[in-house]
Amino acid sequence: MRTGSRILVLFTVVGLVAFSSMGFAGGTSNMPKLISTQELANMSAKGSVSIVDLRSDLNEYLKGHIPEAAYLHYESLRIGKSGVPADMLSGTTYADLFSRLGLRKDRPVVIYSAGDANNFYATFVAWLLAAFDHPSVHVLDGGYEKWMKEQRAIAKQYPKITTTSFPSKPFNLKVVSLETVKRAVEKKDVILVDARPLDQFEGRAGAQMRQGHIPGAIHHFWGSDLAQTETGKTWKSVDEIRASYEKQGVTPDKDVIVYCNTGTEATHLYFALRNILGYQRVNVYVPSYTEWAAIEELPVETSQVNK
Repeated sequence: MRTGSRILVLFTVVGLVAFSSMGFAGGTSNMPKLISTQELANMSAKGSVSIVDLRSDLNEYLKGHIPEAAYLHYESLRIGKSGVPADMLSGTTYADLFSRLGLRKDRPVVIYSAGDANNFYATFVAWLLAAFDHPSVHVLDGGYEKWMKEQRAIAKQYPKITTTSFPSKPFNLKVVSLETVKRAVEKKDVILVDARPLDQFEGRAGAQMRQGHIPGAIHHFWGSDLAQTETGKTWKSVDEIRASYEKQGVTPDKDVIVYCNTGTEATHLYFALRNILGYQRVNVYVPSYTEWAAIEELPVETSQVNK
């Protein structure tokens, strides 16, 4: 791994930093970070790590997975609320789920997805575990694709898991409500960042009730934080990621809300801003545009991105 260019930095923030009247708060010293395939191989050899496979297709897991990786489907992590699909579950429910996966706070957790697609499933779980103040959470850079292309060990056997008692508290999820986003749109004092593909942002695609985006939002596609390499897609360097956000006016002195269709892709931006760049003033809007677009009295924009 190239030191300096690859992003394997654990940013430390002491205490909580309150900001704005909207109730935003700073982060914790126990922030998730990236981990390389070699580092995971070293940890696995010592048997000192819990691994979670977040690929969207169970059949792919059955064909082969990283040894001792437990399978978790993303759809287990959300539920409808008041008729709106894809909202969050309770902290107790998440704790029960993590207990069944054998996760513990005294044991590092490495999360991976496909790598070439749906990388945001891994960042979503990292975001959840950070809410429980887990001290050692890692997202595998390059995911399963990179691991496989490097011809590392692949298993079909299911992991041997002992159910644990994962604590349900603290549970401080960095999430904001519809009302908070509405105030942000009205006051124009918060930067809204849309993580979806460009055609959805511009209103040319999308399954939501109304196509387009939340007024005033900036478009930053989640996949633009990754770079194609010979072994798959990996995160760009810290400097590249920082420059791309700052060019759009997304700077650490601003209050930032990231969103997508339901909140998953948005956690990829959250990971970039909070865990890689060290921004403290970032939160995720869930259930994101799926909720916003269904409320007819709320405005929607379909303007194109300035190119």
